[in-house]
Amino acid sequence: MDFSGEEQFLMMLYNPGSRLGLIAELHTMKEQLTFGEKRLSRLANRVIAKLEKITDEEFDSLDFYSQ
Repeated sequence: MDFSGEEQFLMMLYNPGSRLGLIAELHTMKEQLTFGEKRLSRLANRVIAKLEKITDEEFDSLDFYSQ
């Protein structure tokens, strides 16, 4: 799965160390967004959708810090 630089940065900020944990953190973050933060909400939705399509092993092999 290919993640854009923007998606990788968001994952790096909220990553607690596991794929399911990151999905949960992104859902929590989205609940705290204001009406004006629609772009961030859409970005989080894209990341969540991609994370739901990969396995834990694929997630563990991602390198967020090589950019």
